[in-house]
Amino acid sequence: MNTPTATDFIIFGALGDLSQRKLLPSLYDLEKDQLIPEGSRILCLARQASDTDSFRQKATASLQIHVDEDRFNQQTLQILLERICYIQLDFSQAEQYSQLETQLSAIANQQRIFYYATAAEFFGTISKHLAQYNCIDSASRVVLEKPLGFDRESSTLINEEVGQYFTELQTYRIDHYLGKETVQNLLALRFANPIFGTQWNQNYISHIEITIAESVGIEGRWSYFDKAGQMRDMVQNHLLQLLALVAMDPPNDLSADSIRDQKVKVLKQLKSISLAEQKDSVVCGQYDSGNNDTELLPGYNSEPGAEGNSDTETFVAIRAEISSWRWAGVPFYLRTGKRMKQKLTQIIVHFKQQPHFIFDPQQRDLASNKLILSLQPNEGVSLQVQTKSPGINNDIQIQPTILDLNFNQEFSGVRTPHAYERLILEVIKGNQYLFVRRDEIEHAWAWCDDLMQHWDSSEHILHKYPAGSWGPTESAMIIRKDNRQWFGEN
Repeated sequence: MNTPTATDFIIFGALGDLSQRKLLPSLYDLEKDQLIPEGSRILCLARQASDTDSFRQKATASLQIHVDEDRFNQQTLQILLERICYIQLDFSQAEQYSQLETQLSAIANQQRIFYYATAAEFFGTISKHLAQYNCIDSASRVVLEKPLGFDRESSTLINEEVGQYFTELQTYRIDHYLGKETVQNLLALRFANPIFGTQWNQNYISHIEITIAESVGIEGRWSYFDKAGQMRDMVQNHLLQLLALVAMDPPNDLSADSIRDQKVKVLKQLKSISLAEQKDSVVCGQYDSGNNDTELLPGYNSEPGAEGNSDTETFVAIRAEISSWRWAGVPFYLRTGKRMKQKLTQIIVHFKQQPHFIFDPQQRDLASNKLILSLQPNEGVSLQVQTKSPGINNDIQIQPTILDLNFNQEFSGVRTPHAYERLILEVIKGNQYLFVRRDEIEHAWAWCDDLMQHWDSSEHILHKYPAGSWGPTESAMIIRKDNRQWFGEN
């Protein structure tokens, strides 16, 4: 574990939604736990005309909303605000970087972390101007927010532009799902427990589900989202990162490259899905008007900011396979969508049934174990096992029973940190194992590009589904064709 040193944390796009909702609250929580090194500064950059006092006022308002109430206090707030300095800077104007150079050079030997909370199209330009004004040194680090490009070609271009000024060891590509407690617990469950480690293969696992469901819609991002769609916005990064962590072989150790080498191997082993195969293996959808328990919900093309009748997908379900000995014949069912029935991110590992079943034959379908990893709304791990139904006059009848590990209950005295909070701390420490390497992104894009290359053809169908549902009914057929169903949907 690296020892943190005094750090200049420089946020590009400091007035944006990400900075106000995630980055500043995470920095507050780190300050609250005394994890920001003494002497550190937070330099906040944006195009808008403002000054440090005005920015501190806006930051205070954001922190009051987004920091947990029981964590918020004036003493921590004042310490954090004193670290903050606002600099008005147009990212595309090179000469304006002289202001930043002056600020950075005022204190020698500070570690510098540049956080690009901007559109990826600015990443290369910002890096170039930072180098031009001698803001980058060999110890500097850069954090790149997703989405990194629109396809493999654009992603490669962005990486090459940034790579002219920052080495791979200096580059931290964010996928905030990797900062979640349950995702890291997946490594412990798999590699510290023989009960799982010895059975983590096609001999014992029948199939795996990964669901990322969002109950919200576009949230005012229609213009951005319509150019991306759910495939680029969620599948290429979050879903494939979770898939890689679930499916990877054991790394040699917990070093960043040992873990990422194994993830890359999985991404390279993903089977391509031809247009003909997509008819049975891929379902795309777009939410129409609907309702939840409290309100009527608009359809995608009726959202605020909608521009015409778009055919961009807001839902994707995929039956994927991995070409390896470990996973031969094991399907991975992936799905993600907006305006779904509830906010839910979970991984379900379905173990095979016992080959010889001695109980009531009518109960055979109950007799498989399931490992359930929940990322949201509540993080935790549970295991479904079979136990005898209680009763003195009953024959031995089995029933599913959940062995539950709820992190909030089990570790009630320990606060579970937010994902961005953990990731920022790891950047300060210089630990890269929770960040995405360049070749991971490029292999993920290659698989997604191959799948999407025919989506403009007449054979590609976009299925409508009502907002507040579990997506198009057609998505259930992907898994039902294998005589299965999505977990929890009876």
